[in-house]
Amino acid sequence: MYGYPTDVYHHLARKRGTMASQANKKSAASRRAQIEKLRADQARMERQRKLRFGIGAGVLVAALIGGLVWLSISKSSSDNGPTASGPANSLAPVWGGLTGQTVDNVSANTTEQLAYHIHAHLAIYINGAAKNVPWGIGIAQPWQTTDDGNGGTFVETGKAFYYLHTHDDSGVIHIESPTQVTYTLGQFFAEWHQPLSATQIGPYKGAVTAYINGTKVSGDPSSIQLTAHEVVQIEIGKAVTPQPYVFASGL
Repeated sequence: MYGYPTDVYHHLARKRGTMASQANKKSAASRRAQIEKLRADQARMERQRKLRFGIGAGVLVAALIGGLVWLSISKSSSDNGPTASGPANSLAPVWGGLTGQTVDNVSANTTEQLAYHIHAHLAIYINGAAKNVPWGIGIAQPWQTTDDGNGGTFVETGKAFYYLHTHDDSGVIHIESPTQVTYTLGQFFAEWHQPLSATQIGPYKGAVTAYINGTKVSGDPSSIQLTAHEVVQIEIGKAVTPQPYVFASGL
């Protein structure tokens, strides 16, 4: 066959068969390696897909939970009305315990009493920093509020109006009573549910300095009488030059 002796031919045939078998084995091993690599790549891609899905689902769930919590808080605030008022630098928040009960001999009514209607102004300084008098003191919640025209809040109505109260955070105290009575700064602080003495203003302690219409006065500041267009300034710590106040037209 092809010029080879029979024994040589068979030898060559066996050799070619052996080489072909080895080549086939190498090819099969290569294919198996490729298949294993593809499987590994697919498994890795599947793990990454699941991981991305898990992270995405977690973020979505967290967002949904956050949204539900926000809606719950928002609804609660809307249903129950605010529990505090004024900017962050208020001396103290409004007390939510006013329900119409008499507080330090000051009564309340469902409507404002204008038989005796005057206004005073209160400024508070702690270590030289002004502390706001918040809106809503002396007005029982829930409130109905509106914009005061200056970017602030004005309390229009409430469950009850005490004869001393604030509609905004300007520091103006509204004295509106069915009879002419001389009220004191201490009674106003009682409605606020905050202490006031010669050594304390709300949560702050120290020697208290008081001014009435720019004149320094001595004694217990809680006994200061609130009269028409009276400008009161009380402070602890760093002295502040008495500041004047101009009442708006109609007050």
